[in-house]
Amino acid sequence: MRKTAVVTGASSGIGAATARRLAAEGFDVVLAARRRDRLDDLKAEIEDSDPAGRRKSVAVLTLDVTAPESVDAFAAAVRQCHVLVNNAGGALGLDFVAAADPEDWRRMYDTNVLGLMRVTKALLPKLIGSGDGHIVNITSLAAHAVYEGGAGYTAAKHAAAAVNDTLRLELYDQPVRVTEVAPGLVRTEEFSLVRFKGDAEKAAKPYEGVPCPLTADDVADCVAWAVTRPAHVNIDRIDIKPRAQAAPHKVHRV
Repeated sequence: MRKTAVVTGASSGIGAATARRLAAEGFDVVLAARRRDRLDDLKAEIEDSDPAGRRKSVAVLTLDVTAPESVDAFAAAVRQCHVLVNNAGGALGLDFVAAADPEDWRRMYDTNVLGLMRVTKALLPKLIGSGDGHIVNITSLAAHAVYEGGAGYTAAKHAAAAVNDTLRLELYDQPVRVTEVAPGLVRTEEFSLVRFKGDAEKAAKPYEGVPCPLTADDVADCVAWAVTRPAHVNIDRIDIKPRAQAAPHKVHRV
């Protein structure tokens, strides 16, 4: 039986790259995000990508992880789930605590933490019922370190990491593995642009002078490796950084 992988936040960046890679690994893939048009384009791309002509099974479902009714409808439409990649998330702002926007913090927590909880809770019966489930939570190096201006995002990602580790304890006697993938500096088309609310100049600054930041495909490679290990092998956590990044705050620039 072919396994099914569900990827949230699949409309761009790491989510889209992960969906492509898992489809290439032989999974049936469920693409989930708010932007249906982008999901439809990705579905067509994946289905047309196999030169051997083998038909890939790709489903598209609209999902807003911050809306309980959306999550409930989504989970009801997912027939089976062996792998859940909780990728939906993101950062907003780079303000010091003294200038923090509470609404930005609320939105980050709602997406990165409550969204992870909602989707995991809704699909957990299917993951357990598969007999070989795997939850992969995409966090960040910000889940394990702090930096000036990052308190809202690091707090949300620290919380996501805590949920990840708690899940592993709670599911220790169930056929479900739990893995955290914590990327460092990844250059994607939207993450930094969203963080700086459309300001392209500010969005480009984190990557200026950095030789070869990570790509979304690099992170997708880690996810694919973790979920294709033998069923008795759990990869607890993968930290992935570009060679130029020694720590979240220490990056070589040229």
